[in-house]
Amino acid sequence: MSDVVVGPDGLARCPWGASAAEMQTYHDTEWGRPVRDERGLFERLTLEAFQSGLSWAIVLRKRPRFREVFADFDPVVVAAYDGRRVAELLDDAGIIRNRTKVEATIANAAAVRAFEGGFADFVWSFAPPRAPRPVTLADVPAITPESKALAAGLKKRGFVFVGPTTAYAMMQATGMVDDHLAECHVRPTAD
Repeated sequence: MSDVVVGPDGLARCPWGASAAEMQTYHDTEWGRPVRDERGLFERLTLEAFQSGLSWAIVLRKRPRFREVFADFDPVVVAAYDGRRVAELLDDAGIIRNRTKVEATIANAAAVRAFEGGFADFVWSFAPPRAPRPVTLADVPAITPESKALAAGLKKRGFVFVGPTTAYAMMQATGMVDDHLAECHVRPTAD
């Protein structure tokens, strides 16, 4: 038995994507679609880290402000943020004000900048072979061998606040894996 939820529009969705309007839009148009550019991957990694311990709906509502304060996730700009900028960010109610996560974003921007050989290529090198879509939410893992390896590889290259769960969430968000439920109407483009 599948866990999909059929909405008023008659479309079957993963249960989390059938809640608030912004969650439905994100589910239907972004989540699971391939993201291969440096800024896009840096944004997803950052937002997944900010989501840690919170709901994705909170992060999604605050995403426009995150994009503003983190210069549309330009790692060159963010890597140059100093203590004064951190203090300003911690006073900004438009984002999640967590010092550890803000400082991790700055450190990770510097790690993206220092990356040799292409950050996007490195991240995507951990994409597993395409597997059948999960049937139920119980079939969706939180951690995989690939997410463990990706997190370890990122940490080795100076990234912080990125564990295997955050790495797997990024893999889902960026289309490295397709965890839309089998009966979900969304069919992300193959990469």
